[in-house]
Amino acid sequence: MDRFSGGTPEGREQVISQEPIGRMGQPEEIANAVVWPCSDASSFTVGHALVVDGGQTV
Repeated sequence: MDRFSGGTPEGREQVISQEPIGRMGQPEEIANAVVWPCSDASSFTVGHALVVDGGQTV
């Protein structure tokens, strides 16, 4: 985050304001997306590109 924000609170708020969902993703949210394809919950999923970016590419 420091690389994008310049390491300042103001810079951090500016980066966050550009997120469509209004906040930064949490490590647990990324981990959930990684674990899901390995679970039985995705048993009918084949060849899907899962984008986990808080809406940046929408």
